[in-house]
Amino acid sequence: MASILFRTLPRRCLHTATSAAANKSFAAQTVMSATITPPIQEISKLEPPPISSLQQGDFFNLKSLFTMEDLVESRVHFGHKDGMLDPYMRPYIFGKRLGVLIFDLERTTKLLNQALLVAAEIAYRKGIILFVNQSRQTGHLAEAAAKECGEYAYCRRWTNKILSDAQQTFNSVTRLPDLIILLSVVEKVNELHEAVTMSAKMLIPTVGICDTNADPTLVTYPVPGNDDTPQSIELYCKLFKQAILNGKQKRDEIIEMYGLDYYDKTLRA
Repeated sequence: MASILFRTLPRRCLHTATSAAANKSFAAQTVMSATITPPIQEISKLEPPPISSLQQGDFFNLKSLFTMEDLVESRVHFGHKDGMLDPYMRPYIFGKRLGVLIFDLERTTKLLNQALLVAAEIAYRKGIILFVNQSRQTGHLAEAAAKECGEYAYCRRWTNKILSDAQQTFNSVTRLPDLIILLSVVEKVNELHEAVTMSAKMLIPTVGICDTNADPTLVTYPVPGNDDTPQSIELYCKLFKQAILNGKQKRDEIIEMYGLDYYDKTLRA
């Protein structure tokens, strides 16, 4: 009986039934293939266009390192007596109290931020930074800061041969520093530190803490402030140490994320 019914079905009905069965089989295969498709791999991070670190705002996170209140607490605003004022330091003076000159901390904050940026940028570019301080009272602070950030310090009596004839002085091939940080630019009473003069002759940039009795004209990046009290020197060492560490940390992050070639491109951008 079934064979009779099959024979009586029109040919068009047979074609429709066959197409429906084929479509159902294709749909089943499609669903099955979709269920066994391997997961999409994570898209690798795209390399951004290389931009110089100096064009990226607060690239080294330096603006949060200190506030004006920190400068006041560390006695940075105190200068010398009025009679010891160097004429070139007059623009950085806010006024005087009881015969003692007071620094304009707004100017100090601006110039200190600029000096910290220079230190961080040179550390980012694998430069050598030298701390110089001849004070017996605070020399250990400079040495500790340099050691903690992986840089160098010289806290003994300065001679010009240290820069001009370094190979003969140290009996080995010596690379000169890319930046010198002087925690005081006055070596004796109202006498400019010899390191400032020699650095200017050899085109080595300097950052110098300039008290009211200092001449800032030969300092590349002068920072007006107190250079006598241990509290102020400790603050300077802390800030420059952290700026250098931030520069090195940013360099390591860039290399780890995008590679050494991309880091080199940022230096040339």
